[in-house]
Amino acid sequence: MFILENVPLAGYSTMRLGGVARYLTDINTRAEISAAHAWALERQLPVLMIGQGSNIVWRDEGFPGLVMVNKILRFETFQEDNDNLYITVGAGEDWDSVVQRVVSMGYSGLEELSLIPGSTGATPVQNVGAYGQEVANVIATIEAYDTTVQKLVTIPVADCGFSYRNSRFKTTDKGRFFISAVTFHVMRRLPAPPFYDSLGKYFAQHNITTYTPQVVRDAVIEIRSSKLPDPRVVANNGSFFQNPIIPREQLVALLAEHPTMVYWELDNDQAKVSAAWMIESLGLKDYHDEETGMATWYNQPLVIVNESAQNTNQLLEFRDKIAYAVKDAYGIDLQQEPELLPE
Repeated sequence: MFILENVPLAGYSTMRLGGVARYLTDINTRAEISAAHAWALERQLPVLMIGQGSNIVWRDEGFPGLVMVNKILRFETFQEDNDNLYITVGAGEDWDSVVQRVVSMGYSGLEELSLIPGSTGATPVQNVGAYGQEVANVIATIEAYDTTVQKLVTIPVADCGFSYRNSRFKTTDKGRFFISAVTFHVMRRLPAPPFYDSLGKYFAQHNITTYTPQVVRDAVIEIRSSKLPDPRVVANNGSFFQNPIIPREQLVALLAEHPTMVYWELDNDQAKVSAAWMIESLGLKDYHDEETGMATWYNQPLVIVNESAQNTNQLLEFRDKIAYAVKDAYGIDLQQEPELLPE
């Protein structure tokens, strides 16, 4: 285990902003998790584990403890029968490479989650989702180092506290677990309609009526590529705001005033409202702010891009401009999706 000192964190976030980590180390094995954690405990330092930084915004103050960069690689399969396969994936594996590998094996369950940047271990934290699929739908168990008992534990999906863009790893047990592997349950079956709206429209426009995991993956990649910037080229964290969930009573009142508002009905008299629609309706799509050096993406207003910002405070100032405008117009609070660290 090699520990670096005073490491700029801008290189560990796809937004390319942030201060300095006092210490940083790569984690390549499960044993190194406990060793690094023990090293930090001895020195009474806070500890964070990160992946590729695609969902992280670092504060300008930096991090006063040890940052562990998860690079654990693993890909093991267990065939339950002809149709059911369990795959245990190291938390440091590149997520889209995992999706590509599973799809090439002919199994379904991950294809809608294609081209999402980041590492596999980060996907359960946010309960990553796209095109009607959530990673919670295919997770069987999670292997993690539990800092409370200081050993590896296995957590079944039912105990992960998954909800929309959320989990226990992000809320009640934030910082307690360092995820080392995720086991997925995928199936040998053909995807079938109905598909998520934009995916269904793509198939209709391209006269596609035969669906395989590869066909769906190819479609998702084309749609995402046309709407979203590549974080390797353009500094961004993907969708910066969550779609707000509001009571149906509030939705009815909003629709009376804004009949074209985009929304999705949910259970329990709730509805999910399109944050992108609200931002775009206010003329804030492809909005470039010279004052902060930040902008919204020309093809997707949920994406905030760093054009010339020098610090995270500029990003947060721009974020607040968007959020205040939406609150003023619709009375709805926008929630930031990328994690702001340290808290």
